[in-house]
Amino acid sequence: MDLLHSWGVNLAVHLQTEYLDYENLFQWVSSVADLHTTFFVFFPIWFHLRRDIGVKLIWVAVVGDWLNLVLKWVLFGERPYWWVHETRFYGPIKRPELQQFSITCETGPGSPSGHAMGSAGVGYVMVTAVLSIVAERKPPPLQYRFLQLMLWMLLGLVELLVCMSRVYLAAHFPHQVISGVISGIIVAEIFSRVQWIYSASLKKYISVTVCLLFFAVGFYLLLKAVGVDLLWTLAKAQKWCINPDWVLFDSTPFASLLRNMGTLFGLGLGLHLSGYNETAGRKHSSVSIRTGCIGVSLVLLQLLDKMTFSASNKLLFYLLSFCKSAVALVLPTALIPGVICWISSKSKHEKDM
Repeated sequence: MDLLHSWGVNLAVHLQTEYLDYENLFQWVSSVADLHTTFFVFFPIWFHLRRDIGVKLIWVAVVGDWLNLVLKWVLFGERPYWWVHETRFYGPIKRPELQQFSITCETGPGSPSGHAMGSAGVGYVMVTAVLSIVAERKPPPLQYRFLQLMLWMLLGLVELLVCMSRVYLAAHFPHQVISGVISGIIVAEIFSRVQWIYSASLKKYISVTVCLLFFAVGFYLLLKAVGVDLLWTLAKAQKWCINPDWVLFDSTPFASLLRNMGTLFGLGLGLHLSGYNETAGRKHSSVSIRTGCIGVSLVLLQLLDKMTFSASNKLLFYLLSFCKSAVALVLPTALIPGVICWISSKSKHEKDM
């Protein structure tokens, strides 16, 4: 693996040297590729355009990120920014100099890349959704094939930029981002064949959330009992990150786990509160209401996103992260549509009088 890692470091150095002027672009791409964008931007848009697509987005993102966490615990992947300092591969030879950035110092294991896996899975869902919507209108075959080609090429370009950005930032090795893309597409393809998620009850959502949480925690405790420290990467991040402020507690595996569980629970609760079914979907189908729901959701979610919590009390931090993620899904699925529909109905009633 050292040889493979050394090739990855050489590529990172090459990118940092040859594409120095693209630093801001790579940092922006890496930030947008985070699942945070899916939860706070893509989901509220898709949910009010095509609710089934919005639901699938969350399931693919949450289950994919949960699987990513488990794989990271199993594969023990290194990250370039600390590996280059600790490896004996270079011996007396001068070690390559890797730059670090404000989003380099993630604290979890590196393989597979969560950014690559999440963006690939979510991107796959959105591309197939657009193609499905267009296919329903029965376009000319040649135009449809051209659209297919353009969308898949666009997704490929996006994933290339995501992979380059993660290597450029010294957060991942090339093989980690490639495995992430493949894993993300596999998860998305599996969920394209799963139908029960669209009619799942609140009880089912709670059951799945609890099962995923208990499995991850149980797996962690089991490995810890046999002497495996799954938080070994946190010490490495704290040791080798050039700026201690860049080592963020919300990038730890358990912080990610609680956010995802909160998201899945929030989706189930929001759908339950809104009485989600086909009738409800048709009831609020007017363009003006959907547009209003999207606009208000995006604004309120950005305000919610500004809420941050101190990590001094870890248990409280995890609890608040769970609650924040749940609220982020309840807002666009139940609260905002309910309020907007109530205002719309009241205005219509007053006009009729």
